[in-house]
Parts: sequence; C-alpha cells; structure tokens
Amino acid sequence: MAINKAMHAALKALSYPDVNLKKTYKIVRKVEKISHPYYLKPFYKTWDHELMFDHHKIPVRIFSESEDDIETPKPVLLFFHGGGWVTGNIDTYNNVCALLTKETGYKVVSVDYRLAPENKFPLGLEDCYFAAREIIVNSKEHFGIESDQVTLIGDSAGGNFCAAVSLMARDRKEFLPAKQILLYPAVNNDFSENSQFASIRENGNDYLLTIKKLCDYMDLYQRSPEDRENPYFAPYLAGDLSGQPDTLVITAEFDPLRDEGEAYADRLLEAGNRVEKHRIEDSLHGFFSLPLHFEPVSLCYEYIKKFLGIRPDE
Repeated sequence: MAINKAMHAALKALSYPDVNLKKTYKIVRKVEKISHPYYLKPFYKTWDHELMFDHHKIPVRIFSESEDDIETPKPVLLFFHGGGWVTGNIDTYNNVCALLTKETGYKVVSVDYRLAPENKFPLGLEDCYFAAREIIVNSKEHFGIESDQVTLIGDSAGGNFCAAVSLMARDRKEFLPAKQILLYPAVNNDFSENSQFASIRENGNDYLLTIKKLCDYMDLYQRSPEDRENPYFAPYLAGDLSGQPDTLVITAEFDPLRDEGEAYADRLLEAGNRVEKHRIEDSLHGFFSLPLHFEPVSLCYEYIKKFLGIRPDE
C-alpha cells in the first residue's frame, strides 16, 4: 500500500519529535516487552542457550521448524536485532526469527547482546563478534554444517553490528563470514540535519524514526564523541572495505537511513566485494517486523531467498 496523504498525516502525528529517549529508554523497553506477543510459538520450536564470554553470559535463542528438525544439519542465519543499540531483545524479535525460519528453512540463532547505555560501545558489538566467531568457527560441532553455511543478518542497529563484525573479523583474522544481510542498516556517524545523506533530512521528521530519536540513540551508545570516528562504530567510515562477505543490503524508501545504507553497498562494491542492493518502495524503517502479508515484507523475503540461493519450490 502506497503512503498517501492521509497516511502521511497520520505518520507525522505519530512522529513525536520531542520524546527524549535518554530519559525514557527504560520505559520503551518495558512497552516493547509486553507489546510483542509470540503468535507463531505453537508452530515452531525454540531452544535457549548461553555463550560464556569475558566473565558474562550471552543468551542466544535457536529457532527451528520442529523439535525433530534441531538434529538435522541446516544452514544458519545468525541474527542481530535492531533497537538503536538501546532497546530490543530476543523476546521482542521472536516473531521475526520464527518467520525467518519458516520462510527460509534455515535455523535462526538470535543473539541477546548487551544494550547501551548500561553497556556502551563496543560491548554489545563484542558480544556479537564472539557469538559469530563461536558459531562460525565451530559450525561443524554445533550444527553439522560448514562455516560458509552461516550467514549474518541484522536490521538497523543489528545491521550495523553485522557490518562491524565482518570488518573486525577481517582485521583480527580469526574467521570471516561468507555472507551478510543488512536490513536498513545504520552505518554512518551523523544523524543530524548536517548529515551528508539527504534521506536524513527528507525522512527524518514525519516517518516515526526521527532525527531526534536517531541522535539520542547514538548519544546513548557512544562512550565519547571520539567513538564516532571508529569504523567499528560507523562502518561507512572504514578506509578499506575490501575482503568483506557477499552482501545483501535492503533499504526502505521513507527511512532516514536509506541513503547511507545504499552508499555503504556502493562502497563495498567499489572495494571489490560481491554486493546486491534493493530499495523497498512505500516502506518505513522497521518494516521487516511486520507480518508476511504486507507487500514490503514479502518482497524483502523474495530478495533474501534469492540471495541465499533458495529456489522457489524449496
């Protein structure tokens, strides 16, 4: 459904510009927790585990189509959720991960990384890096598959983590993901009106995710302004983007992050990587969390399945 004048007016009314996330993020977390019922739970099986890292535990949830299916070797989608590095968890993304399992036939492993501002950059990122290293390096032991059958996938801040984990993996030379899927990722360091990307100004006031919210999220995530110059904080700033996984970037037409995601895809391609990018028309930031019958979601899955090499009859 196209965004007509009436819908645009409603979205504008809902885009509260004065909400101070620095003061209300704990309330947002509580609201998210009770507003995401797991409506697919009767039809899919999940297993909760913990990875021990640096004296703390990282919860992960494994999604599979059935209890019997957990023993069957299948490719894995390693999922990093969105939420501006501040909100979201494996519970609020249950439906997203269950649908990913249903539509792809893959196992999905969702990572409950530490959130800012209690755990500022790079702590949540290090959780994601450790989870990726553990699962990719030990893919045969954990899932009976080869390491190149593990794909990173994340939306928004989770897309930022995918891109940053891949850069870190190349630099640290401990492993390298074969593929990554970045859904409307946050990859730059400036969400203000002064951003080099026009979509920040075009879409940053009337489409739910506002410039004010974006700036609050980034302030809560960083330890200091110097973090913003770190390519692991903002992957678009990396001077060298060579040696990255095959990448699918999907953006949303009315998303303030649209242009930086597409520019990141272009830079990856210029650096010699295999890259595919698609802009989903008439869609907003966060659309991937909607049910499958919404056209932007079903189209997004078509691109994902094609990128993963899943035939239509599978």
